[in-house]
Amino acid sequence: MNESRIIVALDFNNAKQALNLTSQLDPQLCRLKVGKELFTAAGPVLVEQLVRGGFDVFLDLKFHDIPNTVAGACKAAVSMGVWMLNVHAFGGKKMLLAAREAIPSGTAKLIAVTLLTSIGRDDLDDIGLHEEPEQIVRRLAALTESCGLDGVVCSAQETSSLRHHVNPDFTLVTPGIRLENNNHDDQIRIATPSAAIKNGADYLVIGRPVTQAHDPLCMLRQLNQIVENERPVSPPAL
Repeated sequence: MNESRIIVALDFNNAKQALNLTSQLDPQLCRLKVGKELFTAAGPVLVEQLVRGGFDVFLDLKFHDIPNTVAGACKAAVSMGVWMLNVHAFGGKKMLLAAREAIPSGTAKLIAVTLLTSIGRDDLDDIGLHEEPEQIVRRLAALTESCGLDGVVCSAQETSSLRHHVNPDFTLVTPGIRLENNNHDDQIRIATPSAAIKNGADYLVIGRPVTQAHDPLCMLRQLNQIVENERPVSPPAL
């Protein structure tokens, strides 16, 4: 059984590049994330191929629409055999409940996106949300948990706070993971693998440090070792 907490982001625009990378990886050492760009280019066929190859697939399409449409999309995602999928918490309570009802318990993990890691305080001001990112993430996480979803996507900067406000089995998935010597690229709220685990993240979404590595499998082994050797700071009981 795959116990890895590393999710490799397949941020490619075609199936050939994605499959070239995954041929160098070990399904026991990572899971895979298929996002909008790759899914739009390659579709369900690639997702099903990755699943047949033994990989757990996180379908990162951030469904955000009217409840009935999102429910249908969630059912279609589960039929591909994905391990995890997400919706956007900004879709609201009715949409979140519809998504939860559409996916039988014990099949795929269902999580919700809170705030993208590219969004900072200035961006929130631009859209009329005059709060700190952490406050918004906390409120959206509480809504998501109350609707029965399995967890949220949040930055490592919010995981420590959330661990004090959600149940221990509520899954926190953290993108924006960078190594010490990596630049930030288009992400703002980022963290190293070690910091993310200390803050309480369950899964780390890691793209460029693996996909652009000279030896992706070697990098993956190093990342798994970092994660295995790190321990989260335990929050007080709820």
